[in-house]
Amino acid sequence: MAKDLNYSCTACGATYSKWSGKCDGCGAWNSIIEDQPLAAGPAAKSLGAKRGRSVALTDLATEEPEPPRTLAGVEELDRVLGGGLVKASALLLGGDPGIGKSTLLLQAAARFARNGLKVIYFSGEESVSQVQMRARRLGLTKSPVQLASATNLRDILTTLDSEKPDLAIIDSIQTMWADNVESAPGSVSQVRACAHELTSFAKRQGIAIVMVGHVTKEGAIAGPRVVEHMVDTVLYFEGERGHQFRLLRAVKNRFGPADEIGVFEMTGKGLVEVKNPSALFLSERGKPAPGSVVFAGIEGSRPMLCEFQALVAPSPTAQPRRSVVGWDGGRLAMILAVLDARCGVSFAGLDVYLNVAGGLRISDPAADLAVAAALVSAREDATVPPDSVIMGEISLSGGLRPGSQTENRLKEAQKLGFSSAILPQLRKEVTGAGLSLRQMEDLPGFVEEVFGPGPRAAQE
Repeated sequence: MAKDLNYSCTACGATYSKWSGKCDGCGAWNSIIEDQPLAAGPAAKSLGAKRGRSVALTDLATEEPEPPRTLAGVEELDRVLGGGLVKASALLLGGDPGIGKSTLLLQAAARFARNGLKVIYFSGEESVSQVQMRARRLGLTKSPVQLASATNLRDILTTLDSEKPDLAIIDSIQTMWADNVESAPGSVSQVRACAHELTSFAKRQGIAIVMVGHVTKEGAIAGPRVVEHMVDTVLYFEGERGHQFRLLRAVKNRFGPADEIGVFEMTGKGLVEVKNPSALFLSERGKPAPGSVVFAGIEGSRPMLCEFQALVAPSPTAQPRRSVVGWDGGRLAMILAVLDARCGVSFAGLDVYLNVAGGLRISDPAADLAVAAALVSAREDATVPPDSVIMGEISLSGGLRPGSQTENRLKEAQKLGFSSAILPQLRKEVTGAGLSLRQMEDLPGFVEEVFGPGPRAAQE
């Protein structure tokens, strides 16, 4: 029988069957320690020493009731959670430092407490007085939220077992430490052990636990990836510090859609939900200018309009610059290559800058056509019709494909006062919601019809 892997590296989390002075995974010295569970029991012994009990089985036709949910009263938060907070669930919230994670959770804890839940807020980064100061600034002092400053996992679990709350918030998981794991708080072993114990406790005791997670410079939650697999829901709080907008995005949700987003605005009195994000992202749009295009996108299940801004200028260096904010840089390179190869519109020797206004990050593939329009508009110093929205995916052959939920995109555009839409040929007829639809067969036809034969003629 293979020996159990009971040694792990505190730096990278690699597991071994015996101790070694150097970790083969990350090269660290004296970082491999023996893993010890918090409570030893029969599970720690050999599986062959005792016969297990039979597990009850069921079939796919068995109807299970929907898990009970509690609404926070914040529509944007409830939307991302899939309809409210689920009992006996574990959530992980990540985000950049200073983006507003603690503010969001403190406001959410106050709302849940007002709705009848017993809420305990454990802070491992701040003292109780610091949390109380934030609560006074946010006007939450009358909310029946219980506070504590603690980092010892055993003490926290004992407190939760005696108090039996409905919701517990751990801020943050990187500051927690289990006294049976011989490594510093925030290490891979500590984060993995603490997250496992908290998640297991939530399932056993039927309470909801929200854990805050720090992120690396690449934007991923710090610690082992297994933590994201343990929990039921993983949320990311995104935004640019120079902008007041914040996006709460669900990347994993066992109780709802995994691509839903909520939009908030950071104000002096905390976070305020934005019920019409399209109007907010377009509110500062000025007069029509070259390189400015409005894109009708879909984020999660909601349509959202935003502005793409492009700038093309002669490059002073031999290697032209490509700078992107809010979109995928690799996809920009693909669009530039397709415009050059299929449409004869070359950007050689030109610096290209692309920005999504408002600090929004777009991952919808239907943004390709809007980006192409912004680039050609900036290169030719020609404006796109200001009353038009543009959407469509571009293939490497120069063909155009419509995006999903076209009808919802058009209705959102019509609601905000746009009168026309430029999009690929639709496979089936949709309701234009009062908009004039200009359907394009391919990218060369789009460039010629919207901007005229000038770009191709100039290249030739």
